[in-house]
Amino acid sequence: MTKKIFRNCLAVGIWVFLLSVALFMGMLYQYFTGRLTTELENEAALVAQGVETMGMDYLEGLRASNRITWVDQDGTVLYDNTADAATMENHGDREEIREAMLGSQGTARRESATLSQRTVYVAQRLEDGTVIRLAGQQHTVVRLLLSMVQPMLLILAVTLVFTAVLSTRLSRGIIRPVLELDLEHPEENGGVYDELSPLLTRIRRQNDTIQSQIELLRRRRQEFTALTENMSEGFLLLDQKGRVLSYNTGALKLLGAQPPAEEANVLTLDRSDPFRQVVSQVLEGRRCQGRLERNGRSLQLLADPVFRDDACAGAVLVLLDVTEKEQGEQMRREFTANVSHELKTPLTSISGMAEIMKDGLVRAEDIQGFAADIYKESQRLIHLVEDIIHLSRLDEGGADLEKKEVDLLELARTVQERLRPTAGQSGVELEVSGEHQTISGIPSVVEEMIYNLLDNAIKYNRPGGKAAVTVSGAPDGVVVTVSDTGIGIPLEDQNRVFERFYRVDKSHSKEIGGTGLGLSIVKHAAALHNAQVELNSTPGQGTTVRLCFPK
Repeated sequence: MTKKIFRNCLAVGIWVFLLSVALFMGMLYQYFTGRLTTELENEAALVAQGVETMGMDYLEGLRASNRITWVDQDGTVLYDNTADAATMENHGDREEIREAMLGSQGTARRESATLSQRTVYVAQRLEDGTVIRLAGQQHTVVRLLLSMVQPMLLILAVTLVFTAVLSTRLSRGIIRPVLELDLEHPEENGGVYDELSPLLTRIRRQNDTIQSQIELLRRRRQEFTALTENMSEGFLLLDQKGRVLSYNTGALKLLGAQPPAEEANVLTLDRSDPFRQVVSQVLEGRRCQGRLERNGRSLQLLADPVFRDDACAGAVLVLLDVTEKEQGEQMRREFTANVSHELKTPLTSISGMAEIMKDGLVRAEDIQGFAADIYKESQRLIHLVEDIIHLSRLDEGGADLEKKEVDLLELARTVQERLRPTAGQSGVELEVSGEHQTISGIPSVVEEMIYNLLDNAIKYNRPGGKAAVTVSGAPDGVVVTVSDTGIGIPLEDQNRVFERFYRVDKSHSKEIGGTGLGLSIVKHAAALHNAQVELNSTPGQGTTVRLCFPK
């Protein structure tokens, strides 16, 4: 803008100079023309007076700088001081001669295109009717300009320098207030041009609109970031060339990758063949999915293309950690198989004994023994079904069970009385100690937890051993400890004893009894009460299980 103002000011200065020169030359030319005409008229009057007095002798003795011609009444040239009058043509048709003959004086101007000169003629009629004509040479405007080229160029140079300096200062002075405008606060610009007020008002409104849009975008970006960053799933947004446009930390954690560089290709995060195949297919516009194994975790990769104007403009990749889902499915399959096996064994025994009795192959004195075995196996089936139903209710969260205030010490004593006959048959001493501590829980479920732990402490103990329950307070809750002096659990089995139907010693499972669901029920019941289960066992020395209930 400064350059444009400078050029315009310089152009104005040059045009003003040229117009001034033209006007000056025109006025100067008119001045010299008028002066020459006046001089010729005065000189013609003097020459006419001399000719009337002295005749031809006056002309021949006169030394004049201008051309003098004496023309007769019929136009014949009588005398000319620059040419031979006898050879000159008739001048009766000349403009100035005709005017003088008709009046007393005549003037005319004629230009020479070849000489770039103008001749001014002044004619004076004498008393005898003859005419004296004087002619003076005057340069044309072009000739006058050419004669003044050098001073004009000097003046032009001075004018250009002066105009350039003034134009520079003027353009900077004009543009300085514009450059110093505070566009962030348009209405605080004092002393600015009034013509800029509408522009500044519009800039203020535009700034308000932009700030509102920026604030809206910022809030939406924060919402999007909060949403994606709190997702456990991984999220990747790609453009049509496979470059990462957006991602969340969940994707980096699942892939075990570092944050990508700006506009980095998604393959810098993972170069495995399954990942590359999914990316290649989705960028071709096909919805696909794949499976990845990372750090012992199973990941499901879902890919959807993003279309714009019927062309694939990018893709969205979602990573899901399906490890627990697959483990759950595996546990359900194992649970189904174990349930089928556990149910099949007593049913097979019952069916076999019933078939023998049906065929009459049992003696009368043995029928009572067979009936006792059938009753025993049926009771085992009932207990197994009850435990499965109970475990299923715990899996569902125990929504139909009501929580109450439970005194854990009294509950432990109740369990002690229930298991005292069993402990007596196994030769195991039972002991309950501690202090009265209450929690908010489901009485029947908490009782089942303590019962199963104490029942295991009796079953897997030695004759003459001891099983104890201790209730104590802790800074962060209440602790119920069940310990025994039994056979203990090997270290490699301690992480699996809470699985359904898992038994450490499968060869003695039938002798010991039970359904294999006791510790699994304890684990699920503890989760229902937000409690923690801690197990510490040493083979040959005994086992200790702690239930930590929160306040």
